Amino acid sequence: MKLLRRLAGILGIYGMAGVVLSLLCAGLYVGVVKPAERELSAQQEASRRMKSRKAVQPVSIDNRSDDLRRFYTLFPTTGKIAPEMQKLWAIAGEYKIDLQQGEYRLESTGPGLARYRITLPVRASYAQIRQFVGYILKEIPAMSIDGLRFERKKITDTQLDAQIKLTLYLQPAGVAVAAAPTSP
Repeated sequence: MKLLRRLAGILGIYGMAGVVLSLLCAGLYVGVVKPAERELSAQQEASRRMKSRKAVQPVSIDNRSDDLRRFYTLFPTTGKIAPEMQKLWAIAGEYKIDLQQGEYRLESTGPGLARYRITLPVRASYAQIRQFVGYILKEIPAMSIDGLRFERKKITDTQLDAQIKLTLYLQPAGVAVAAAPTSP
């Protein structure tokens, strides 16, 4: 305290105001200017990356049927449901989820993708179910999660009764899907 009084006596009112202003400026620089500089640098880097990308090539109308055929090749055929279901059961086994029963229904409406609807009642912990569902989306890209329902009988139960609704999208039936040659 004596040091501050002696310093105030030496510097005077204008000197003390200068010191306070200097400290405020340093705080403003560290708290506002430096983060803004980092943000600007990140934005400039993102802009450089965007400029270095190749230009988007427009899709020609002539190749639409080829594009549609190539799109359909991303999905399994109706005859390949069994291997996809084996993947699903293997994933369930990996996360110690018992799939004893389920409802399986093939829906094919119109010319688009066919759908194989799956409803699975499971009993497991929340963490197991969450990991199971996440891994399904990663390992079976043609499958989607349509619904999840959780129920706990007692507040102290660690196991949940859950119902998982999935859809496996399949190539349309009757569509001759041949892989079209891709140009580099």
